[in-house]
Amino acid sequence: MMKQEWHIQDAKPAVEVKRPMIKIRNLKKAFGDNTVLNGFDLDLFEGENLVVMGKSGTGKSVMIKCLVGLIEPDSGSIEVMGKNIVKLNQVELDDLRTDIGFLFQGSALYDSMTVRENLEFPLRRHKKRYAENFDTTELVTKTLNSVGLAHTIDLMPSELSGGMKRRIALARTLILKPKIILYDEPTSGLDPITSKEIVELMRNVQREYKTSALIITHDVDCARVVSERMILLVDGVNYAEGTFAELSKSEDEKIRAFFK
Repeated sequence: MMKQEWHIQDAKPAVEVKRPMIKIRNLKKAFGDNTVLNGFDLDLFEGENLVVMGKSGTGKSVMIKCLVGLIEPDSGSIEVMGKNIVKLNQVELDDLRTDIGFLFQGSALYDSMTVRENLEFPLRRHKKRYAENFDTTELVTKTLNSVGLAHTIDLMPSELSGGMKRRIALARTLILKPKIILYDEPTSGLDPITSKEIVELMRNVQREYKTSALIITHDVDCARVVSERMILLVDGVNYAEGTFAELSKSEDEKIRAFFK
């Protein structure tokens, strides 16, 4: 009797497919004769730090404002966690924004409020997300601890350094536990040591809160440390895309200009 042979194909490890948190396709926006976005595409995946770099006036801020529904694009599509931004009504848009944190370039703290009150402000606006008897002070303290500034809880913004203000602004963003964080020039105006601290904090936030982050920056060192993938925005389109290591070795003059 002939022996039967079994050929078993080696099992391949399952490929993890990360879902897109943001999907932008063919985004166009012009102001009069000035076209700032001319067919821009972007994918931000779950748990990813994506850096977008571009010269001033190339449409980075306009792209973010379109992304959160503050500016209506001329054409193209924007999906955030599967929802088409353009088709949402105001109530739906406001609800979606609670899952999107925004770290502004100038921190944008309320000068007349203490650190505690700055963090309590979004909690009051979105109190329906929490149990009626939840401990506000505990949550504020815990969030401040995550940025290393629990001791500032009763200080005014005027008593804080620029780097501390940036950390408090990030804590205010984190207190609602957003799924996506948009960073607009997070190290702008900071000294090199403080910039390094902010970049490390951004990495810690990704690990602890499992966020997906879209980071707009001119800071090459920030991009090198924090990015998992980069997009270079030139003439209104994503001119190049890849890792920092890949793009920094390019011989293309337009790409090399970003790394000089």
